[in-house]
Order: sequence, then C-alpha cells, then structure tokens
Amino acid sequence: MSAQNLLVELFVEELPPKALKKLGEAFSIALFESLKAQGLTETDSVATSYASPRRLAAHITAVAVQANDKRQSQKLMPVSVGLDANGQPTAALLKKLAPLGYDADNMPMLKRASDGKAEALFLDILVPGMGLEGGLKTAIEETLAKLPIPKVMTYPDPSGDGWETVNFVRPAHSLIALHGTDIVPVTVLGLQAGRETRGHRFEARVSPVMIQSADGYASQLKDDGAVIASFAERRAEIVRQLQAAAAPSGLTPIEDDALLDEVTALVERPNVLVGQFEEAFLEVPPECLILTMKANQKYFPLLDAAGKLTNRFLIVSNISPADASAVIGGNERVVRPRLADAKFFFDQDRKKKLADRVPGLMKVVYHNKLGSQGERVERVRAIARWVADKVGANVDLADRAALLAKADLLTDMVGEFPELQGIMGGYYARHDGEDEAVAQAIADQYRVRRDETEDVSNLISEVLQIADRTETLVGIWGIGLRPTGDKDPFALRRHALSVIKSFQLLGGMSCALNQEMQLDLDALIAFGMSVFPAGVLAGNVAEELKLFIYERNANQLAPAYGAEATAAVFANMPPLHDVVKRLRAVREFASLPESPSLAAANKRVGNILKKAEGEVGEKADPSRFVEAAETALFAALSEIAPRAEAAFAAGDYTASLQALAALKTPVDAFFDNVMVNADDPALKANRLALLNQLRQTMNRVADLSRLAA
Repeated sequence: MSAQNLLVELFVEELPPKALKKLGEAFSIALFESLKAQGLTETDSVATSYASPRRLAAHITAVAVQANDKRQSQKLMPVSVGLDANGQPTAALLKKLAPLGYDADNMPMLKRASDGKAEALFLDILVPGMGLEGGLKTAIEETLAKLPIPKVMTYPDPSGDGWETVNFVRPAHSLIALHGTDIVPVTVLGLQAGRETRGHRFEARVSPVMIQSADGYASQLKDDGAVIASFAERRAEIVRQLQAAAAPSGLTPIEDDALLDEVTALVERPNVLVGQFEEAFLEVPPECLILTMKANQKYFPLLDAAGKLTNRFLIVSNISPADASAVIGGNERVVRPRLADAKFFFDQDRKKKLADRVPGLMKVVYHNKLGSQGERVERVRAIARWVADKVGANVDLADRAALLAKADLLTDMVGEFPELQGIMGGYYARHDGEDEAVAQAIADQYRVRRDETEDVSNLISEVLQIADRTETLVGIWGIGLRPTGDKDPFALRRHALSVIKSFQLLGGMSCALNQEMQLDLDALIAFGMSVFPAGVLAGNVAEELKLFIYERNANQLAPAYGAEATAAVFANMPPLHDVVKRLRAVREFASLPESPSLAAANKRVGNILKKAEGEVGEKADPSRFVEAAETALFAALSEIAPRAEAAFAAGDYTASLQALAALKTPVDAFFDNVMVNADDPALKANRLALLNQLRQTMNRVADLSRLAA
C-alpha cells in the first residue's frame, strides 16, 4: 500500500499556557523522529505541529503502513566459542541458532569477521519491517516520555476500574490516529484511538467533531469546532487583530513576545476587544500599570504615537458574542481594582522618603553568610566611592545612589511587584528631590544592556552598576556558590556580562575624551574583596573570578569574531575595555595575505622557545650573527618594531598588526636558511633571543599563533 499522511491528536484538559508552545513543537518533532527511526517515513516526509489549550497534535506526510524489511548482520559469538577445533559448530552455537530458525545445515551462511576485539561469527538475517500499528504505539509512548512537561499529573486510567493510574501533564480524554481516512487502532494512556475530538467549548458548530481524514484536520476543526489548531496561525491572527483594533485610534499595542505566546496558549479562536480605564490612574508610573495589566490580566496596553501609555487596552477574548459589551465591561471591572491597588501603593510609598527606609534594610536578610541588605549596602557604597574616584565621577553622588539603591525593597509597590525593583526607587528618589543622576542610577541598576551602540549617558549609573555587580560576584563566589552547568541561581554570568559592558562603555568614554582608562579589573576585584569581613571569603577568589569574567566575555564574542581570533586576543588577557578593539584589529589582520604564514611562523617560534633550556634573552646581539637571514630579520625588526609599538601605544591596534605584514619575507628566509639549534651554545642562545624578540613584537596585540591552522 502506498504511503499516506498521518494525524495524531491527544485531546486533554487545559495545558499550562507558558509551556504550550514548547510542548506542541516537542510533540511533533519527537513523534516524527521516532517514526523515521522505525523506517515508517519517506525522505521527503514533513511534520506539522498543532497545539491549542486542549490539544497536542501532529500531521506527518508520507507515512507507510509497513516499513521495508532490512538485512541485518547479527553477531552470534566469538569463533573460539562457536566452532570447535575441527571447525564444526559447538552446542553453544546450535543453541543460539535454534530460536532464529537455523541449524547446522545453515553453517555456510555464517560469516567470520572481527568485532574489534576478536574474530566473531555473524549471521545475515532479514528483519521484517515494523508495521504502522506497532510503530505508532511505540512512537507515541516514546514521544510522551520525552515531552518537556513542567509537572506530571497522576490520574485514574480511563480504561481501567479506577484502581490503575496513568501519568501525563494533564488528564487526557481522547486520542485520534488517522492514516489517511483509516483509524490506526492504537491504545495510549488508556485511550483507544478513534476520530473523535472536541471543538470550542461554547462556539463549536457540532460536538463532538468527527475528523474524516488526516489532511482535513485543521480545516474541519476550524469550520466545525471553531478552533484554530495551529499555534503559529493563531498567534498571527492575534497580532493581526491587535493591530486592527488599535489602528482606528492611532494607537499601538505594546510589544511583548512572551505575553503574546501565553495569550495564544489561552484561546482557541481569538477575538480582540478594546477596553479602557479612568484617566486618573495614569498618574501612577506607567511601568506599574503595564505590569498589572500584562501579568495579572493578560491585556495588551496601548501606547500613543509618542510611546506614552494611554488609558486603553486590548483584551484577547476566547468568545465572539454578537454584543461584546458585557465581555468588555466585565474585563474593565476586573482591572479597575488592580489599578486602584497600584495607585494606593504608589501614594502610600511616597509618604515616606527612601532615605528614611534605609535603616530598615538591616532587618532584611541578604544571605546568611553575607549578612543583611543593610550590610550589603555599606559594601556597595565603599566600592562605588572607589570606582567613582577612578573614573572621575562625583563621589558624593555615587555614594548617595548606592545608599538609596535598595531602599525600595521595603516599599509596598515592590512588595507587590518585585519586577519593579529599582524602577520604583527611581520614581521615589525624584519625588524626594534627589539629584537626577542619583535617581536615574537607581532606576538603571537592574537594567540588562544589550545595545552595541549604547554610550555612557549617566556616569553615576555605570558606577552603581559596577559596584553592585562586583559586590555580588565577589561575595557569592567567595562563599562557594559558583555557577555549575546550567545552574546559576544568583545570575553571576549575567552580572559578569554587566561588568564587562560597563568597562566597554567607560573605555569608550575615556577614548573619546583622549584619557587613559583608570579602572582596572584586578584592582576592582581586590578592592571588592577588601570590603568583606575577614574570614567570609574562601578560596582563590581574585584569580578564579577574573578568569570567570574573561571566559564569559570570550564566550560572548566568539560567535561574532570567530573562535581563532577570540582565542588569540584572550590569550593575552588584555584590559576588558580593549578587547573588542583588538578583536576587530585581529580580524582585519587575518584577512591579509601574509597572515597565514606569519601565524604559522609565530606558532613555530613559540614551540621552539618552549623547548629552550634555561633563560632566553630578550634581545639578540647583531655582532654574533653569522647568516645573512639573521641580519635581515634583525634589521626588519629594528625598523618595524618601533612603528608597531607606537601604533600599539596610541591604541591603533589595526595599524600595529598591519605593520607586521612586512616581516613575512625576512621571517620565511630565516626559517629557510638558519639552524636555530646550532652546535655553538652562544650562537644558539643569540638566535633564540632573536626569536624571542620577534615573538614579543608580533604578540603585543594578540597571540597570533592561535590563528595558525
């Protein structure tokens, strides 16, 4: 029989909305891969995923009724066990052959071959192809076992007497397995496969929906069941309706992919409606209102042309009544108390200044080994003052920002919405009359920065970012809570990237002002360690933390600049603010025609110097040269090294590296004509010193040997 398309649907109770997209994709991929492994699909078979709040489904094209038979070479046993001294089959071999339907008469069919350890006997057998019924049951069971289920439920087996149980993410009520128009009679989770499913709870045209064919699943479910089965199609429809509903008023729905995915997982056939609330609530910071509407109600706030929050919002409803006023009114009534709470919290919080809340931080535990939030604030203040002095920031403002940074943890608003930490502190600081730079720094302290073109708009913000992240990195690392594998509960990797970003921004600012960058990572870590009480930190924190930060930076940059260039630059552990600049220079150098030869020579030089016995000189003595190639290389170095060094000192790493291109010819000639390991010890030492001089000149910007193939 020719291959036909296959549909599998599992109809369940409401699935976890935040996990639905991943569950739907995993269901179709795992089902397809299992059928493919069993030989039941064709080379051009394609899987399509369907996922709605109450179903997981997959449509797979070109699935066979029976997989092709396969010839398989089966290892029986070592020759020494299966054959006696006369080459006749032993009792052990005959016993092994019997269940396979073979006996001594089939000895000529056996092959002798090595299994990697010893000579063994092999039998070529024809393995019957898997049938669709058995293969599909196996595929579904394997798929369910692999699903990324957040939490498994245990419930009574639908086919049992109430004593047996099954496990799945939610109780399953029906199973569809259609091969073309035919039902594949499999049983999974206590459910016998059929063609029956359920549509929309309230708006289905017929119930149940009897799916006639695998290919008609999506269209029939949409027409008869009022359900858009495809997650992607449903999401696109929501986006279309959101834009259409906002357009008449000239407004724009807020962009939030996570919210869009979650809402897509909550509705089967979306209907977007417009709601509104009293304008008086707009006196509350927009972040509070937006978070309330998104997190609690799953609404899409609407922004005006200037990006300012309005008093309108979009509701993604799962029903489409002729008169939607009741639905809109109900949602408006529900959101109003939420907004009223936010306004109440905001009004109450402003009655007490941030500075007056600071003493209360002494009662808030930060970590049992690191003390209270109040003690942490004092450490951050000390680091902030030190950093501010290094980068030329106002020390008093930096200290003030660090003092007030965590005070909003004790406000009602942050107690209700922890996501607003820092943001609310910025608002309250402005209300209290604090300097704008201080208020902005407090608001910026938790911000994750990703924009490559970003610059320093508030120096106090950078100082507070560095101080806060350094205190966390040093403290958490020092008490042994380092990241392991994919576990990083204190977000030390993110903190490291934040420190790196601040170094880059401050380095760029110093360059623009034609000033030398005064902040040094080693000194920063050392000072960060000094603010902790004696005996709190354990291990080689300084060295380990520096390596950790550099590794994070290397991992971050390698995809953009390549593994070789990244390894070349980070081999020298350059200042953090210089890394990107050096990477760009190395990338340009690698494109020069002389680059491969010089990189290979550099690697060769490094290997020679590693094997050298005793101390190698820093500079060669030209009076000891014997070969013309030695003299030529020394002369070239004497001319090129000062130019390369001057460019390096000026921060022009591209020019510094490109100056090295002229060394290709004398370097090649040197290795073609000069024996470095000469019999004369003095001559050998001088040549090693010349190579050392060459390496020092070539590797100022980066270890160019890492570019060699």
